[in-house]
This record gives sequence, C-alpha cells and structure tokens, in this order.
Amino acid sequence: MTAIARKCPLCEHSSGFSLFHSDTVRDYYRCKYCFLIFVPPEYFLPSEAEKAEYDRHQNSPDDAGYRTFLGKLFMPMQERIRPHSVGLDFGSGPGPTLSVMFEEQGHNVALYDPFYAPERKVLKVEYDFVCASEVVEHFKNPKIDLELIWSLVKPGGWLGIMTGMAQDREAFTGWRYKDDRSHIAFFSVETMEWIARKWQAEMLRVEKSVFLFQKP
Repeated sequence: MTAIARKCPLCEHSSGFSLFHSDTVRDYYRCKYCFLIFVPPEYFLPSEAEKAEYDRHQNSPDDAGYRTFLGKLFMPMQERIRPHSVGLDFGSGPGPTLSVMFEEQGHNVALYDPFYAPERKVLKVEYDFVCASEVVEHFKNPKIDLELIWSLVKPGGWLGIMTGMAQDREAFTGWRYKDDRSHIAFFSVETMEWIARKWQAEMLRVEKSVFLFQKP
C-alpha cells in the first residue's frame, strides 16, 4: 500500500514533493525544493529493530579498513582544525573510532549516540568541530536534527557530514544503500547546497560522500 507523505521533513513544504520510487518494501518521495529523498514515518523501524541493525556493526578502532573509510572525513577535517581542538562525534555508534583518530592527534572529542552514548549534556556545549559519519541518513526529523548539530558548532568551526549520495532515479533504483531499512533520508549534492544556503555557510565537497560546512 502506498504511504502518503504529509510534508518534507527537511524544508517542511507541504507540497512540491512527489513519489520518486516504490519497491516491495517502501515508498520514497523527493522534494522539489530541498531535493531530499525520504520515506514516510509509516516505514520507520521500531527502536528495538533499529538498534538491532546497529548492533550488527562490527566497527572498531583496531579495524584498519574502517579507519581508512573514516579517513575520508577525518583527514580533511584534521587539516582545517586547530591543534588541541574540542569536537563531538555525533552518532558515534557501538564502536567509536573517529573520536579515537582525532584524540590520537591531540584533540578532545565527546561522544553522543541515542543508543550507545545517550548522555545529552554533551549537546549543551559548543564545539570547534562536529562530525556526523553515516548518521544523517537515519534522521527521522532531519530539519530538527540538522539544526541541532549545527547549533553545536562554534562560529568559525566546522561540521563534517559523510553519507551516501543519491543520484538520479535510475541509479536510485539499483542503489543498495537505500535497501537498509534504517536509512530513511537520502541526500544529494543539491540537498547539501540547499542546506549551505539556508545556513549561509561555506560548503566544501572534499570527497564524493563527504561535505564540510564552516559556520560564519
């Protein structure tokens, strides 16, 4: 049965989006204003099932391959922040690694994850840099959640986002990234550009799936 999207969860337009793709599991809508592709709440996993998906991840600071993967975000951020900066790994997951990589370079990094590091006092502080690696695609309320992480960045500081990039309809149809049922919000370059304009931020695309935003 086709779910009915009520409004775009990023720009909150109540019109201007349309069905982009449908498969046997879910429907996907695309907004013509901010270009976000999203699934309606009817398809969200219950919290227990969502956590079960994350529990399957075997990420660890001892995994050289995982470090290489995170290096796509780590290296360009490391090049831009000052020595002994204070940062936040937002959505750190069951095996925090990005924070370890920064700490090895002399930075101090706090962790937040709604399942694995849920202490919200770290969300009351501003940081020199915030990283969200493979996180935003899980946002149920991307407008609220993106505004939150942006509010945690000090003026002149950096936000780094790494997420799979949606392309055209044909590519989306065969895209395995969309098949992870915990992935419910799909960003494109156009979406990132829309976000940068909204924030009046400088945006750098430093890798295919990695974007840095500098706060004015």
